[in-house]
Amino acid sequence: MTATPDDCLARNEWICGDYLSTRREILWDATLQHLQLTFVSVALGLLLAVPLAVAARRLRWAAAPVLGVTTILYTIPSLAMFSLLLPVYGLSASLVVTGLVLYSLTLLVRNILAGLRSVPAEARQAARGMGYGPTRQLLAVELPLALPAAMAGLRIATVSAVSLVTIGAIVGFGGLGNLIYSGMSTYFKAQVLTASVLCVVIAVAADLVLLGIQRVLTPWSRPTRRAAA
Repeated sequence: MTATPDDCLARNEWICGDYLSTRREILWDATLQHLQLTFVSVALGLLLAVPLAVAARRLRWAAAPVLGVTTILYTIPSLAMFSLLLPVYGLSASLVVTGLVLYSLTLLVRNILAGLRSVPAEARQAARGMGYGPTRQLLAVELPLALPAAMAGLRIATVSAVSLVTIGAIVGFGGLGNLIYSGMSTYFKAQVLTASVLCVVIAVAADLVLLGIQRVLTPWSRPTRRAAA
């Protein structure tokens, strides 16, 4: 009769404290890479989405092409997207970041454009009456009023990016996805579960942080309590 292994790693259990203590540095490095890839891709996507949404708002003929192209990009399966970008970027982090940027454009452009379109005409007329030029009107009036819709798109894009980063494991730049992929290949239960839980934690934490930032930047959008009768 064979003896039962006396530690959870040897028994290959799903929940294993020994895995956390012995793989701490590996988990930290994977988490850090996951956060970096997510932040860079969403930040670059936002830098591209704002001028695209502004152009689509001010130039009516540009709205359909901008929305159409970004929508088509979002429909491309992630594996196919990375394969199409592979000849340009090779097996690098830039490949993953570029793919995530392209995916984020649909969510960001649509929500920013929706926010710009929701700005009351009276607000624009008042800005022009105060002598605001197009640029000042955009920065001081339109973009602040579009923030609630824009932040909603940013939250969705960020959570989506946290999930899609894991696909980067196919080229070796997937953050926690690397651990999930290698753990599934070897049926290493503790590694698969721990990395998956960390992905969920990152997504939830990122969404809560952005929600807090949204509440700070848009105090006028908070529901107000009715005064007691």
